[in-house]
Amino acid sequence: MVSDRKAHFVEELRRHYRELISGAHRAESDAGEAADQIQREARRREDSKSAVEAGRMAAGHRQRRQRAKEELESLISFAAEGLRELGPRDAVGLGALVDVSIETDEGSEERTFFVLPVGAGTELHGPGGDGFVSVITPASPVGRALQGARAGDQVEVLVRGRDREWTVVDLC
Repeated sequence: MVSDRKAHFVEELRRHYRELISGAHRAESDAGEAADQIQREARRREDSKSAVEAGRMAAGHRQRRQRAKEELESLISFAAEGLRELGPRDAVGLGALVDVSIETDEGSEERTFFVLPVGAGTELHGPGGDGFVSVITPASPVGRALQGARAGDQVEVLVRGRDREWTVVDLC
């Protein structure tokens, strides 16, 4: 069932965010401890500069952790509203799983995207390791290009400075 597949991807993205938050928390703590240690042992001006740099690193990790927390909350809130199934007559929008065919110099390839409010660029593995999807947001270049498209529509997407023709194969 499609909604089970979508729920699987949402849960995988939630795990990804939890790992980001945990990693940022550890890095923040380590940098803060390093700053404190350097400050306690500072004997020269250069030592004080090192303590300030470590403090800035801790602040950067804190900001990264806070941003990840906010994005996780946004994801949870979105998923709580329900992951509706889309049909072939529906348009690409938030919550859509979109299969596209991409024309390249070597031929064509197929990719699957999940349009979510956060998580752009994250690759999620399918249930049982069955393939993967790339998360895009409506604000991302690919998300903007696909927004409103329907199965069978062709869109142009700028990739590495070159226009590529993409065809929406299916969405659900």
